[in-house]
Amino acid sequence: MAGAIIPISKAATVAYSDRDLALIRRTVAADTNNDEFNLFIHMARHFGLDPLRKQIYAFVFSKDDAKKRRMSVIVGIDGLRTIAARAGDYRPDEDEPEYEVNTEQKGETNPLGLVKATVRVWKHAYGDWHRITGSAYWEELAPIKEEWAWSDATRRKQPTGKRILDPRSNWAKMPRVMLAKCAEAIALRKGWPDDLSNVYETSEIDRARMIDLLPSEAAEQGAAAERLQKLGLQKDTIPLTFDEQGTIEFVPLGQAADRCMAFLLEKRDEPSLIRQWATRNRLGLREFWAKAPNDALAVKKEIEKATA
Repeated sequence: MAGAIIPISKAATVAYSDRDLALIRRTVAADTNNDEFNLFIHMARHFGLDPLRKQIYAFVFSKDDAKKRRMSVIVGIDGLRTIAARAGDYRPDEDEPEYEVNTEQKGETNPLGLVKATVRVWKHAYGDWHRITGSAYWEELAPIKEEWAWSDATRRKQPTGKRILDPRSNWAKMPRVMLAKCAEAIALRKGWPDDLSNVYETSEIDRARMIDLLPSEAAEQGAAAERLQKLGLQKDTIPLTFDEQGTIEFVPLGQAADRCMAFLLEKRDEPSLIRQWATRNRLGLREFWAKAPNDALAVKKEIEKATA
């Protein structure tokens, strides 16, 4: 039948020569131990991806702490596209990514003032092509960290109290590309959940790598707020937490700015605590921005002032 989509079979198991395995171990999976390496190769074969072509990676978290040490297998954007293409019902969008920019957010932690990137992909189902959209937000994904500098007084490095965009990452060199890759990965997971659920793209975990969180752990922080939001609570509320345990409160929209300002005033002498608070509340603050941008901007400026 004209225009029909012909399913493509799953990829055959990839076979690696001994030399290939040795090269992968020295390069792509250099931080892995024997068990982690075996698991990584198993996952690469399962997905039918080639580590040497940078389609799939092994990242080890807390590698110097035996109790916390964990490995996560991460798929590159080319690997995600490859998996989706094998299904036979995928095609990329012809348009460029869309970006939302706010010049007031330009600074050392956001050189272009990016708010979010949106990417669309297409999936064929029920005789027609359907558009699937993914959006990624700078505040949630950019690897922003606390700056450390050498102190002659203490003879060691210590925090300066300043937040910076990780200069070693590609986020500082090509911020649009990195945010768009995250958005595309989100769209691909939405469209092909059977193949890509819990599969992360490398750009999505740059912040998690920086703070030594597994992608699943970082995602769970955001999912907790989303689960509570679905319990039928009023839509004119903002999910926020003000204690160290992370207890989420649904604050009425009209009170959100006052609650945030009161917290920031109380903790004004503890910039590191305020940074942690802002990270824990990134989803709530993003929602606050969507519903009350002027109030949210005032809170954002106060956060930046307190942590400068």
